[in-house]
Amino acid sequence: MNEDFIRKNFCLRHIGPSENDINQMLMVLKCNSMNDLIKKIIPEGILFKKKLNIPNSIEEHKYINHIFKTGKKNKIFRSYIGLGYKNSITPAVIQRNILENPNWYTSYTPYQSEISQGRLEALMNFQTMISDLTGMKISNASMLDEASAAADAMLMAYKKNIKINNKKKQKKPCFFVSDEIFPQTFSVLQTRCYGMGINIIKDSHNNFKYYYKENIFGIFLSYPTSLGEIYDYRELVQKVKKKNISVIVTTDILSLTLLTPPGEWDADIVVGSTQSFGIPMGYGGPYAAFLSTNEKFKRLLPGRIIGESIDKKNKKCFRMALQTREQHIKRERATSNICTSQVLPAIMASMYALYHGPMGLKFIAENIHYHTKKLEHVLLNNIGGIDQINISYFDTIRIKKKEDNFSLEKLKKISKRKKTNFRYIDNNHLTITLDETSTEKDIHHIVSIFHDVNGLNRKKFDKFFLLTKINEKHRIPNFIIRKSNYLEHPVFHKFHSENELMRYIKRLEKKDLSLTHSMIPLGSCTMKLNASSELLSLSQPEWRNIHPFSPKDQAKGYDLVIKKLEEYLKEITGFSGISFQPNSGAQGEYAGLMVIKTYHQFLKEKKRNIALIPSSSHGTNPASAIMAGMKVVIIKTKENGSIDENDLLKKVKEYKSFISVLMMTFPSTNGIYEDHNIKDVINIIHNNGGQVYMDGANMNAQVGLIKPAHLGFDICHLNLHKTFAIPHGGGGPGMGPICVAPHLKPFLPIHPLSYHQKKVKNKLTISSSPYGSSLILTISYAYIRMLGPDGLKKCTEVSLLNANYMKEKLKNDYEILYVGKNNKVAHELIIDCRMFKSIGIEVIDIAKRMMDYGYHAPTISFPVEGCMMIEPTESESKEEIDRLIDVFINIRNEIYEIERGIYSKKENVLKNAPHSLDLLTGNNWDYPYTREKAAYPLKWVKERKFWPSINRIEEAYGDRNLICVCT
Repeated sequence: MNEDFIRKNFCLRHIGPSENDINQMLMVLKCNSMNDLIKKIIPEGILFKKKLNIPNSIEEHKYINHIFKTGKKNKIFRSYIGLGYKNSITPAVIQRNILENPNWYTSYTPYQSEISQGRLEALMNFQTMISDLTGMKISNASMLDEASAAADAMLMAYKKNIKINNKKKQKKPCFFVSDEIFPQTFSVLQTRCYGMGINIIKDSHNNFKYYYKENIFGIFLSYPTSLGEIYDYRELVQKVKKKNISVIVTTDILSLTLLTPPGEWDADIVVGSTQSFGIPMGYGGPYAAFLSTNEKFKRLLPGRIIGESIDKKNKKCFRMALQTREQHIKRERATSNICTSQVLPAIMASMYALYHGPMGLKFIAENIHYHTKKLEHVLLNNIGGIDQINISYFDTIRIKKKEDNFSLEKLKKISKRKKTNFRYIDNNHLTITLDETSTEKDIHHIVSIFHDVNGLNRKKFDKFFLLTKINEKHRIPNFIIRKSNYLEHPVFHKFHSENELMRYIKRLEKKDLSLTHSMIPLGSCTMKLNASSELLSLSQPEWRNIHPFSPKDQAKGYDLVIKKLEEYLKEITGFSGISFQPNSGAQGEYAGLMVIKTYHQFLKEKKRNIALIPSSSHGTNPASAIMAGMKVVIIKTKENGSIDENDLLKKVKEYKSFISVLMMTFPSTNGIYEDHNIKDVINIIHNNGGQVYMDGANMNAQVGLIKPAHLGFDICHLNLHKTFAIPHGGGGPGMGPICVAPHLKPFLPIHPLSYHQKKVKNKLTISSSPYGSSLILTISYAYIRMLGPDGLKKCTEVSLLNANYMKEKLKNDYEILYVGKNNKVAHELIIDCRMFKSIGIEVIDIAKRMMDYGYHAPTISFPVEGCMMIEPTESESKEEIDRLIDVFINIRNEIYEIERGIYSKKENVLKNAPHSLDLLTGNNWDYPYTREKAAYPLKWVKERKFWPSINRIEEAYGDRNLICVCT
C-alpha cells in the first residue's frame, strides 16, 4: 500500500461513494469524467483551475498526535479572571453520554417534533431551570452567548418602547447601561446601538436620576456586577418602571441559588450564561446563554421556545412553539436574526442541574461563597497594604492597593511565575473570582503569591491558615438572600445517581433521529459527516480549560490553530482578512453588514442604507439587514430561480445613491449557479457605490472550484457548522466567521479584552470572546488538515455529483423546480410538491411520511412554499442515496394510490403519518391500509426501523395554550 493512499485515507472515509460508485453515477449522468461533469455545471469563467495552496492531507493518526501536541502548547494556569468565564466540572456521565455521543451531536434542529422528542424534553428542562432560577415566567431554549443575549434583550425593550412611548419620538432613543457590566457585553451593546441608531449612556446606576429627561427605553444592570459587588436595585427599579422604562438584568445563574432572583424584584428581562453549569471555558465557547422574561415580552422573545402540546392521539409531547418568529417566515419583520442557538451546551447545562438537583447546586454555590469569604479573611489578616472593598459579594473579591509598599507589578510577575491569573482593573485594583473547582489548597496558593510580594513569614502564615475558621454568615445582605424555592419539578430530583441519569439520557436519545440512523438531506444545511477524529480535541484538558482573556503566551496552541485556520480559509475564499467572532452564520451576516456600514461611514456616505436582497435569500439575510439599521429592498427572481437582472437594474437606478449592499447566496438558494454572468451583477453594484455580500451557506458547492473573492464579492461569511464539519448539535453550536477583501480589513470586528489588536478603523464587537466559540475551531482545522487541497476539492465535486445523480433519478416522478447550465443543479435540488394539493396532499404530509421510512425530511417550504430542497452532501454513499431515492419514489407511488382512488384524500398513509409503535401495536386499528404498509413500506425498512415516539403533531394547534416550562 503506497504512502499516498495512506495519506488520503481520511478523504476515502469522509466521502461516501467509492471510485466504482462515482463511475456508475457519472454513467447515469452521461458524463465521461468528474471534470466533464463540473464543466457542465459550473460556468467556465468562474472556475478556479489551480490547486489550493494549503498543506497536503495528513494521515488520521498523525493528525491526532499533532493536535494533542499542539494542545500541550496551551498553558493551563489557575484562572481567577472571572468576567463571565469560570472553571467548571463536567460530570463524566454528561461528557461521555452527550458531548461525545454522535446521537446527540449529529442531530438537526428539532423542527420535526415527532423524531426530536428527546432533545425537546431536555430543552424544556433547560427552560424550566432558567425560569425557576431567574424568577421569570418564560425562557427561551438558549442564546449564542451572554453579550448577544444582552443585545437582543435591549432590542426587545426597544421594540416594546416604540409602542408605549410615542410622545418622545422626536428625541433619539437612549439605552442606559451600568458602568459595572462586563466590558465585552458593553462593547457588543455599543455595536448594536450603533447599528440601530440608539444612543447608549454608560454611568453608575446611582446616577440614573440625572438622565430622566432623555428618551430612555431601557436600563441594563449587573447582579452581581463585573467587579463582584451585589447591589440592592429594588428602589431604583420601582422608580424607572413608573416611567415605562424596561429593566434588563445580567446575572450569574449559579449565584441565584443564594440571591433573590431578579424576577422577584420586578425585572423585565434577565440574561446570562450557563457556562458555569458544567461547560468548559474552551477559550471562549461554545456555551449556552439564556434569556428569560415575563408574559409582556413573550412575542418579542428571540430564539426558540419549546412548548408542551399533544399529538393526534392526545398523547402529551413537546414541540417548538411560537414558530412565527422564525426568520424564514418573518424575514425583515423579525425581532432578531438568531438562527443557530446553543442546543448541545444547553442540554449539557440542563443535565448538570438534573445531576446535582436544587440542593446540590446550592451546596456548590455555598461552597464557592465560603471559600471566597475565607480568601478575603486570610488575605486581610496576613497581607499588609491591601484592602477588600466589596461590601457584598458572591464569588468575587475586589482588592485595592492602599500602600505604596505593595506592588501590583510585582504581584503580576509572581503570579505568572506561579501559573496564576487574576483580573487587573488598573494600577491599584484587581479582582479574584473563585469557582466550583476552588479548594482550600487554592486559597493557600493565592495568599502565598501575595505573601511573596513582600516576603512575609511563610511558617507563621501556614499556622494561621490551618487554624482559620470562617463563620457561616454570608457576605450577602439578608434582604437579598433567596427565600423562594426553585427546581421543584420531579425531573430535578430523580437523577442524582449516575445510573439513573445515564438511563434518562439514553431514554431521551432513543427518541431522536440523527446521522447515526440515516442521512439528513436538508438543503442548505449540509448535514455531512462529523468525523470522530475531528472531535477528539474537545475532550483534551489543554483545549477545554483555557480562559478567553488569558494572556496570549498561555494560548500558543490556540494561536497556532487560529492562525493556520485563518490562512486556509483565506486561501479557500480568496479573501485577505477574517474575523472568527461570529458564533453563527446569522451572526456572521450581521457582522459583515456592520463592517460594510462602518466602511460607508468612514467614506462619509452615511446615506447608504439600502440592502438589496433577492426574494430567494435565506430568511436571516433581511433580518440581519434590519439589525444593522438598513432598509431592505427585495429583488425579484426569475422563473428559473436566478436573480431578475431587469428588476435589479430597476432597483439600482431607483436607489443609486443609497445602495449599501447587495446580499447574494451563491450558488443561489434555489440550488443553481446563476444563469447570467455573476461578475456582471457584482459590477453593477460596484459601479453604483455599493458592496456585495455573499451568504456562504452554500460554500460546499465552491471549495476548491470557485473563490468568491475572485468573482468580485467584497465579503462573505462561512458556516463552519455546515461546510467545514462542525456538528449541528441539535441546533447549535455553530460558527460563522467573516472573510473580507483588502479594503474592508481595517473595519473587521475588534474586542475590548484582546491582547493583540491590529490597526483598525472601527469599534465593532460581535461576541463575548475574541474568537467566538474557539474550542470548536479545532474541528474545522482538523477537517482541512486531514483532507488537504485534493480532498477538499473532491468533497465539492462529489457533493455536486450526488445532487445531480438524485435529480436524474427523481426527474420522472417529481418536477425539479430549477435547473441551471446544461440542465444541471448545484449541490442541492428542489422538488415541486405543489401539484399534489389537488388531492389534498401537502408537502408536510410527505415530510411526515418520510419518518416512517426512518428519514428526516429535506428542507420544506423554503425557499419555495410547497417544495422540498434536498442536499445529499459528499459524505453519503451511493447505497444510502439509492435508499433515499427509493423512499421518494415509493411515496410518489403512495400518492398515485390516492390519485387512483384506492385510498381517500383524508384516510391514507401520508395524512396519518408518522405511525408510532403505540399506534401500530394498539387494539383499535381502523385504517384502510395494513399495519405493515404503515410501518414497513419497503423491505429494508424492517431491518433499519426507527420508531417515532409519538404520532403526528398538528401544526395548527395554537401557541397561546402551550406550556413552556415543566409542570
